[in-house]
Amino acid sequence: MKLGVNTVLFKDFTLRETFAAVSRAGYDGVELSAIQGMCEHLVLDDWQVQKEEILALSRQYRLALLSMEAATLDEARLDKAFAAAKGLGIPIVNVGPGGKSNDDASLRESIAVLKARAELAARYGVTLCTKAHVGASIFSTPTTLEAMKAIPLESFGVDMDPSHIHRAGETPKESLKAVVGRVKHVHIRDCKGLGPSPGEPVLQTCGRGDIDLFGYFNVLAEAKYDGPVCLEVIGPSQSLEQAITIAAESLGFMNACLKTLGVR
Repeated sequence: MKLGVNTVLFKDFTLRETFAAVSRAGYDGVELSAIQGMCEHLVLDDWQVQKEEILALSRQYRLALLSMEAATLDEARLDKAFAAAKGLGIPIVNVGPGGKSNDDASLRESIAVLKARAELAARYGVTLCTKAHVGASIFSTPTTLEAMKAIPLESFGVDMDPSHIHRAGETPKESLKAVVGRVKHVHIRDCKGLGPSPGEPVLQTCGRGDIDLFGYFNVLAEAKYDGPVCLEVIGPSQSLEQAITIAAESLGFMNACLKTLGVR
């Protein structure tokens, strides 16, 4: 498993400051945030201009470009995201499922759109991943399984985020067992309580919440999962010191889990 950080945690800082901080924290790589209105470390409308800087930072700080979060289902924007992913050597683009929970028509529509976007991703040689998300059409293990069945494409995968599954009232380590065969990316964070939000950023630090993340990593290890595991902490802006602390503490927890399990 490669451990990374979604750069949204460092949304108020430059790419160079972010890469330097993630490197100091000890991670293997980064997930570039390309989320309009929240954090655009990767500007999809201008990615060609950023390409050499990003590749140079990746080399300088020895951080792999593990994934990208585009967080949109808009076809034109995802076309740019897939082109950028191909150009930068990023294998995975993550999106939310859209739609609304407990609505069969919304779920069917979301699955149809995701299938079409996965077909587009295949043309670029990259993988589209989505995750169960609080309030969205795919929000639970049963709805994730429906999407998996309806989209049997190699270019489609599950981004399994234990915090959303936890807030759906499920036990993440048990839910993971049902979908792990199609998991190609993991967004990781802890969660205090059942939401609806995952809590303040500091409470999303791995090991500080209510989720059995060791048990979760055990399921991944038993399945021989070898994809990215990227810390995704959202919420109010953090100082550079606060963000590095969250990242470093989370890495220490995850690293200890993986070493105990004999996979790192």
